[in-house]
Amino acid sequence: MKRAGPRVVAGTAKGRVLEVPARGARPPLARVREAVFSMLESRGAVAGARVLDLFAGSGSLGIEALSRGADRAVFVESDASALASLRRNLERLGLADLAEVHRDEVISFLARSGDRWDLAFCDPPFGYARWPELLGRVLARLEPGGVLVARSGADDPPFPDLPTLEVLRERRYGTSVVLVGRRADVSDSFYEVDRLT
Repeated sequence: MKRAGPRVVAGTAKGRVLEVPARGARPPLARVREAVFSMLESRGAVAGARVLDLFAGSGSLGIEALSRGADRAVFVESDASALASLRRNLERLGLADLAEVHRDEVISFLARSGDRWDLAFCDPPFGYARWPELLGRVLARLEPGGVLVARSGADDPPFPDLPTLEVLRERRYGTSVVLVGRRADVSDSFYEVDRLT
């Protein structure tokens, strides 16, 4: 079963409605995606980027990036219903040729992959317990200066403090917390943190 989900906020697919599975999906609200992508675009992190969308669900983050000019996106999702919605969304929006879709567990995928990305989205279920390993593996696969966006539940433990993660912004939106950071040189001693609640 499927239902109408969020709209693409901007770009070539602006205003198009995404399909989401009847249960389980919780795509970020439009205002959250708009705020995140505004920051990403101000850093030049979207246009021409190779994008990784982990725990992709129906693909709202990776699709938003493709709509705004990313070159390619790799989507990783383990749920069959969400994957079916994701594939249909890519086909309907004419983005399937720019996408690679994997049904896989995220940590296993990252352990096997030899690819590198410029921009990564990490949006696991709230209460996810493997953040240190997840972020460590993602940062290792980002290009130097590559950007990641992570979302957790507002009641979850804080994001781990990693030497290879420079936090650019961390902000609470309702029931979730969104972190935007970049892969940092481990010799960097300054971390700019913008914590807004």
